Amino acid sequence: QVQLVESGGGLVQAGGSLRLSCAAPRLTFSRNTMGWFRQAPGKEREFLAAISSSGLGLFYSDSVKGRFTISRDYVKSTTYLQMNSLKVEDTAVYYCAAGSGSYSRARDYDYWGQGTQVTVSS
Repeated sequence: QVQLVESGGGLVQAGGSLRLSCAAPRLTFSRNTMGWFRQAPGKEREFLAAISSSGLGLFYSDSVKGRFTISRDYVKSTTYLQMNSLKVEDTAVYYCAAGSGSYSRARDYDYWGQGTQVTVSS
């Protein structure tokens, strides 16, 4: 059974940084696009960033472009999301996902992590 396990969430002040990790030990890691999404209370799940199976394709939403960086480590089968210049409105539960379809549509991802809470205080 494929499992994605996120870590690295927490409480941070506005302007600070966090790095999220998503471990996928049982996934055929090199064959999957890896993506990060978030969901705030009362809002729909929002695409943030994705990295192609080769690692050469990087995709970001306008809301995080220039502040967040996605990367992946094939040896560790782990995907990362480095988040800088955090804002209060970045507060949400953050999810990683793995799939082989469109990089920005949640429904095209096959596997999801359990989510990790990120809270940005003012």
